[in-house]
Amino acid sequence: MKRTITHLADGRELIYFDRRDDADRSAIDSRELGPRPVASELRYDPLTEEWVAIAGHRQTRTFLPTGGAAECPLCPSTDTHATEIPAHDYDVVVFENRFPSFSTNFGTYPPVGGLSEVRPGVGRCEVVCFTSDHSSSFSKLSDEQVLLVMEAWADRTAELSAIEGVEQVFCFENRGEEIGITISHPHGQIYAYPYVTPRTKTQLGAASRYQGPGNLFADVLAAERQEGTRVVAANELWTAFVPAAARWPFEVHFYPHRQVPDLPALTDEERAAFAPLYTSVLRAFDGLFDLVMPYISAWHQAPVREGRDLAYLHLELFSIRRAANKLKYLAGSESAMGAFVNDIRPEDAARMIRSQIDH
Repeated sequence: MKRTITHLADGRELIYFDRRDDADRSAIDSRELGPRPVASELRYDPLTEEWVAIAGHRQTRTFLPTGGAAECPLCPSTDTHATEIPAHDYDVVVFENRFPSFSTNFGTYPPVGGLSEVRPGVGRCEVVCFTSDHSSSFSKLSDEQVLLVMEAWADRTAELSAIEGVEQVFCFENRGEEIGITISHPHGQIYAYPYVTPRTKTQLGAASRYQGPGNLFADVLAAERQEGTRVVAANELWTAFVPAAARWPFEVHFYPHRQVPDLPALTDEERAAFAPLYTSVLRAFDGLFDLVMPYISAWHQAPVREGRDLAYLHLELFSIRRAANKLKYLAGSESAMGAFVNDIRPEDAARMIRSQIDH
């Protein structure tokens, strides 16, 4: 793998990840861009003990360009259309988000009164372009291309974890307008948070209180493998299963068989084994209703400092589609109370997904 660092016209960093050592990455971003926005402000909610990022500059971010690849900001640049990627081709690209939720470009953060503490939204937000092919998707990537994406994820996890003030690194993909994407090109994002996220705190808290024979995550994996009903795919190094208490209509968790804290800790063999297993489940998702399945794909990694001995790297994939013409909306119970109601039995969801993989 060749890794090339360059910069965009406004100073943001861009990194090419190439399979070929002779890839030419000398193209320059010739656009005239305005100044970079200052970092968001973080406000503390004392009632939930959670931080909320206030990022008003994100209201102006690109929203569903209508011209397809001809207007896509994530496609390679052409002689007539300059994009976020100056090169005329690429394998995988990572760059700093132009409209970040977190950054190191600080402004001023005066008190707001009440009981809410305010501090800078230190961190970093990056965009990961999985392929230069605008019409493709992650499910269509070759195993070799998935491995290159995983190399980029691991590289960025290590680099972003070293930023002062960063407490957790989150790699994820949003797919589908129903999920809320604003650009349709196959891409994901990476957030480097200045705090440990609520979901991770909850999981690590449960793991610390667990009184079972081993690590909580490892014991969940072992129990699902033994029970078998909700396992949808597996190989020697990974297992994919629908959790027994799935919140979403279609939800699959991917666990390596070895406890590791984060993506950089995976071996070459584990990364290679993940690629075909993951894309087979993504294709099964699309096959469920013969429709493009909207989904969120979320890597759960250990925080930078705390709970690394308890954490267990895994990926959680889920969709809000519950039928061909029905979506699972987060309405009163879920949005207001955080109390989920799932319309599909996890065992039925697993059976449906397995049937598409076998098919």
